[in-house]
Amino acid sequence: MLGIVETKSVSPVFVGRDGELTVLTEALARAASGEPQALLVGGEAGVGKTRLIEELTSVACRDGAFVAIGGCVEIGGDGLPFAPFSAALRGLRRRLPEEIAAAAEGQEGELARILPELGPSESGALGEHGRAGLFELTVRLLERVAADRTVVLVLEDLHWADASTRHLLAYLFRTLRRGRLLVIATYRADDIHRRHPLRPLLAELDRLRTVSRIELSRFSHAEVRGQLRGIFGDEPAPHLVDEIFGRSDGNAFFVEELAVAFESGCRSGLTDSLRDLLLVRVETLPENSQRVARIVAEGGATVEFPLLMAVAQLSEDDLIEALRAAVGANILLTTADGDGYRFRHSLVREAVSDDLLPGERSRLNRRLAEALEADPSLVRDDERSTRLASYWYYAHDAAKALPVVLLASVEARRRYAHAEQLRLLERAMELWDSAPDSVRACLRPPDDTEVHPPSGEGGSAPLRYLDLLSEATVAARSGGDRERALALSKKALRVLETVDDPLRAAWFWTQRSRLVQDLSRGDGWDELATAQDLVLGLPPSAVHASVLSDVAGWGALHRPGANSLAAADRAVEYARLVGAENIELNARLTRGWLTTEAGSIEEGLAEMYAVRDRVIELGNVAALTLLGRVTINLPSTLESVGRSEEAVAAAELGISLCHQRGLTDKEAWVRANLSESLFSLGRWTEVESAIEEAARIAHAPKARALVAVRRATLALGRGEFAEAGSQVTLARAVFGPHDPQPQHVIAPTRLAMVSAARQGRLAEARAEFEQVVAQGFPPGMQRYALPLLCSAAAMEADARGLPEADAGREAILATVRDQAKRLPAVVPVWRAYDLLLEAELARADGIVAPKLWARAAAAFEGLARPYELANTRRLWAADLLAATADREKAAALLVQAHTTAKHLGARFLVEQTELLAGRARISLSTTPRLAPPPDAVSSLGLTPREQDVLRRVAEGRSNRQIAEELYISPKTASVHVSNILAKLGVSGRTEAAAMAHRLQLFTDLEPTHL
Repeated sequence: MLGIVETKSVSPVFVGRDGELTVLTEALARAASGEPQALLVGGEAGVGKTRLIEELTSVACRDGAFVAIGGCVEIGGDGLPFAPFSAALRGLRRRLPEEIAAAAEGQEGELARILPELGPSESGALGEHGRAGLFELTVRLLERVAADRTVVLVLEDLHWADASTRHLLAYLFRTLRRGRLLVIATYRADDIHRRHPLRPLLAELDRLRTVSRIELSRFSHAEVRGQLRGIFGDEPAPHLVDEIFGRSDGNAFFVEELAVAFESGCRSGLTDSLRDLLLVRVETLPENSQRVARIVAEGGATVEFPLLMAVAQLSEDDLIEALRAAVGANILLTTADGDGYRFRHSLVREAVSDDLLPGERSRLNRRLAEALEADPSLVRDDERSTRLASYWYYAHDAAKALPVVLLASVEARRRYAHAEQLRLLERAMELWDSAPDSVRACLRPPDDTEVHPPSGEGGSAPLRYLDLLSEATVAARSGGDRERALALSKKALRVLETVDDPLRAAWFWTQRSRLVQDLSRGDGWDELATAQDLVLGLPPSAVHASVLSDVAGWGALHRPGANSLAAADRAVEYARLVGAENIELNARLTRGWLTTEAGSIEEGLAEMYAVRDRVIELGNVAALTLLGRVTINLPSTLESVGRSEEAVAAAELGISLCHQRGLTDKEAWVRANLSESLFSLGRWTEVESAIEEAARIAHAPKARALVAVRRATLALGRGEFAEAGSQVTLARAVFGPHDPQPQHVIAPTRLAMVSAARQGRLAEARAEFEQVVAQGFPPGMQRYALPLLCSAAAMEADARGLPEADAGREAILATVRDQAKRLPAVVPVWRAYDLLLEAELARADGIVAPKLWARAAAAFEGLARPYELANTRRLWAADLLAATADREKAAALLVQAHTTAKHLGARFLVEQTELLAGRARISLSTTPRLAPPPDAVSSLGLTPREQDVLRRVAEGRSNRQIAEELYISPKTASVHVSNILAKLGVSGRTEAAAMAHRLQLFTDLEPTHL
């Protein structure tokens, strides 16, 4: 019997694809040399992606590489979370058990969420930041394993990938920087319709220069002839080639199927229906083999032999005989671990599944579910719940399906697979009304969900439909599907219109507030106010504390002042009463921020530092959201009060913490804040690198808008006014009109105003100013408002004397003076801007006042604000010359201003300084004598960061190693090294290291041979 079905349908000759194989083998060679590679291989189903990968893996194995293959799994039409990564890592662990164990050491509990064989997974509150941390650990694991050996990681069938797999793959492709690792992902191009979830990921990956894509086309007529020659072992008849080429359209898989059909004499049984084409060989199998094929088709992408034994109702010998026939016919294949079976091509599996009668499909799924319930060991632990949930669901048994679907949703959440959790929760909601009351009464909510009110009194209350909506809302938000989360919250609030549950309603209103802000649909205040009204007068609770904390946080961004500070105090009090430490810390962070902006600088900063230290100390997944917030807010607040060096240190620590925990989007915010402080300090070459790093990893709309603001700031400083205006336009478009936070309005307005004024569009610049001041400045906005007022006064001073500038000048200057009175200057940097404003107003009035400029320059001299100091010195020199006062002093000021402006790359300031010096016939070539430095290191003029880099250069570190140790990009490290070489006056790293050792700049250095 077996002889009549065993047939060779795979050509022993590799046909075509020489160019594509060359691309892959070259990538393999680069990976083997230590440069990790990432490739996407796409093509329609059956075009030959698998065969191409097989050829590459053969080459890789011959070269001594370790190959790990994992495929995306479709179960009942649904992807299994992280399936390809789990399968690939499982294969690597079989071959490299000690190496995997060493690479995962200390993080087994987290990594077990993807590779359960590492041990029990950690429990605890989860969220999108926990998932990001898991992704970072996974990338590190791969990098460590591939540090000393070449590893080829193949992820097949991305068109079936679950959302968690897609997110992990995107993270891997974006962040992979080390190791001898080649990652290849394949997908069916013909399945990627306009709304397919893989489509946005492919578009995103196409923008990465580190990712290459190969698209496989169909075979030509000549290639089909070569494929048939390999299958038949002889030259095929021309008419047969023509017919098969015409029927297959050059699809390699269809060519094989048609070739076998023609060879076996089944030509007349074929129709134009694709399903019939795919089923024709299945139907030639013995009956038992067809029965087994139907079980495998319905059981999942892979079905274990013990499960087949339990379901097939065949003796072991008969089952093996049936499987042998299906494998011999190249319809089924054995799995890599030899314990299961899968279809050779997924198209055949789909056709077999679609060919089942409705009752037949339900019966098969019931038998699979019953077998798995009777013996859970039939499948791996990490797949059991998901597969059982799918089997009972497609068996149309709500009583059995609902509990296990909910169990699978909890397991998905614990693996950070939030998209899969959402799908399962929505399936549970679909089953809810069909399940008997007795079943629903036995269900209980999980005990480690995000804070929301319990279903009823005590922990024994049964699960309610509202619990499902709560969990689904959080799952959708955590998985990035904020549109779905918003829709679910709206649905829940409609349900609550008929239920007296104010705490639950308040919780959903806070969710809606966050979501409308995230989606730029509004500022979220109406939703928060509703939540506040609902908890008013209720006993203290975690929900009440969370509402108050959200209100305080909203106020800090939109309406800073006494009311928001009082809300933060109340939130802290309520959180302490109910023992909700994370809510308490969140409220304390807001309180510290508001206290600082209110003028109690040391008190406010001390509280923010205390919160940061406690969050780091906690180190748990539940604190990840708060960690992201404090690493953003602390450097920003330090910068606002002029402590830029301190802000840089806080930001660099924040980048390190976010990077370690995989908080990519939060890291983008911190890098953007870092660039602001670097700009203030005059480290403009580092600013550009920081901005580019932020842009590379920024995905949230507001993070991308902030990057545009930083680019505009740098462009304006460099005198690139058109570029500055373009970036402001981009930032405003991304920020949108629905959530006008003062920080997102005032700073872009100043940039747009100055850009327009410098390009001669005074009316446009004035309109920008008038529009923003009409809204007023909330308390604590000095960091944005004072520079805006200074720029407005400077704009009017520069325009003085122009005929078109007279009308409206006095009104603008009066507004500037009026607004300045309302901005107390309680910290040195604000006082410096206040003095600068006084000098600019005098200039705008045509008053020559060198003493005012001298006071402003003295204020900036102690603040490490080189650009502001250089511009102030230029204007001071101008007034000295206008007053025919101290010409020598004016010349010295111009030389200082010019030197600083050239060092910064501030082209407009350079030009203005040179123009003033030329008119005054002052030479700018004289360099003022510098005071002797206090020590050897500082005598070299190195910044603290450059000293850190020089130390590592002296230790023999490469740019990549320096970048990893200091949590900066290799490009930034390269910029630092170039600056160091220039300042030391040496030609290379070896000379720089030798100088550091010779001068004993770092006394703890060991001698290094370079």
